[in-house]
This record gives sequence, C-alpha cells and structure tokens, in this order.
Amino acid sequence: MRPDAMLPALFISHGSPMLAIDPGPTGAAFDALGERLRAQPPRAVLVVSAHWIYSTLAVGSRERQEAWHDFGGFPRELYALRYDAPGSPELAARVKARVEAAAIPGAGFVGEDDERPLDHGAWMPMRHFFPDADVPVVQLALNPYLSPAVQIEIGRALAPLRAEGVLVLASGSFTHNLQEVFGSDGRRDQHGPQAEPYVEAFRGWMHDALDEALATGDTRRLADYRAQAPYARRAHPTDEHLLPFYVALGAALGPLTAGAGMPAGSAARVARVADEVTYGVLAMDSFVFEGIGAGTPPLRAAA
Repeated sequence: MRPDAMLPALFISHGSPMLAIDPGPTGAAFDALGERLRAQPPRAVLVVSAHWIYSTLAVGSRERQEAWHDFGGFPRELYALRYDAPGSPELAARVKARVEAAAIPGAGFVGEDDERPLDHGAWMPMRHFFPDADVPVVQLALNPYLSPAVQIEIGRALAPLRAEGVLVLASGSFTHNLQEVFGSDGRRDQHGPQAEPYVEAFRGWMHDALDEALATGDTRRLADYRAQAPYARRAHPTDEHLLPFYVALGAALGPLTAGAGMPAGSAARVARVADEVTYGVLAMDSFVFEGIGAGTPPLRAAA
C-alpha cells in the first residue's frame, strides 16, 4: 500500500457527554472530519477510549455493538441515543495477536471480552464520523498503569493495521480537570467561556513537544509531560484521558523495525482539526496523523 493510501490515526478529545446533544464548534469540526473519513471509508475502526480502563489489556470481540450510557445526571434525551454498529471478532483477534507479538513490557497479554458495549468515548465520536453505524467497531481497553512511553509502543504495534484498512481512533481529552468544570458555582457553560491561562500554557507546551517528536522521532520529552509540562497535574489530576493520545502518536510513528508490514519512505503529518476549550477548562484539541514515521513539518493549526 502506498503511504498516501494508509488510513490515518486519530486522537479525539470527546469532551462531556453533553457534546452529543450540544455539539457546538467541536461537533461541527467532527462532522467535517467525518466527511473526509467517509470519502475513504475504513474496513473497520479500532477505538482506544479513556473510559475502558483495565488492569491489563483487553479487546472487545462482540459481533454487534451498542452504545453504553456510562454516565449519570444528564438530560433524558442523551440516554435515548444509540449506536448499533457491527463488531468484528476477526479484527479483535488481529489486535490481540499484534500487541502480544510485540512483547511490550506490561502489555504482553491481551484478554478478550465479548460482552462489553461501547462507552461514550467510543460511540460519541463515531456518531459524527460514521453516523449510519455501518462500519465495524472494535474497542481496545486502556491500561492506565502503563506509562506514556509504553502507550506509544502499544500504538506502534497497532500501526500496521492502518495499512490494512483499519482506522485507529484514540479517544480521551487534551485537558481533563472535571472539578474545575463544575467549580464552586455549579457547571459552567459548555461553549463560550474563555480558556483558563493554565490550559493554554499546557497545550502550547504539548504542541511544541509533539512537533519535536514527529520531526525527530524522539518522544522522550513528550512522554515525560507529567514532570516537564507546565500545569500538567492541574490539566490532568489523573492522566487516563491523555494516555490515548500516546497510543495515537505511536500509531503515527509506526514500528521501530524496518518493514513490519508498513510502507517506507514517508513521514507523519499532523493537523489539529478541533481546538475549542469547552467549559473554559476542557481542551478539545483533536489531531489527524497521516503518513508514517518521523520527519515532518510543524503542527498546522485547526482549519
């Protein structure tokens, strides 16, 4: 497969469940991305969501998916939304085999789960990208006890699936401090509040570190965000919502070994397709990685 024919890897900030019924600018950006994705529809989608965390790794092997409303206290209309896409036990088996074959420390075993439905980190963006629910979806659990560097290696193991017609979709949040969403006066408005300065400082640092990682292939500074990025612990009191970003990055950089089922001679390109800050504190930065490997121009701004 030519490098330009590979499917992209995505990191999507899925935001609050309210985004499903009050999509605002981010929803419009997701709809536009969906039009692009449907122009070259994938054979299947592999989702890694911050809302399926597991003490090891596991992959969903359902024949038919359904939307799980894994939240509470929201308007009734939100619970009526459905997403009944097909599953793919075949892809689930491929994911299990690829990750286990990579022999990544801490990720050497991938279990199988034929019951768990899609959490909102999976079905919410899928409703924008493939609203007819006609593309098979498989979900891979996130082990939040593994470091960003290990998450990158998991993404590298999954990268060859992009050349097999599989869209890799990592779903989390670029910043995620829910205490500040609610604050002392209740929940803020979703769309419109000015971003808190610490959010801008954090994501500016992350953008610079991402540019460096893609240009050089050296991901160490980006993976050490918790110690080096400004306001990292305020932006992510716990980091499970950022860890999917590193899986997407690994899928963009590709395997460390030559060949490995991947086209050669290309470099990853990244575009930010959403950049709203909802509630003033939840950065919705979402990225499309195309190509494979290091050596790329700097990050392009959201359209």
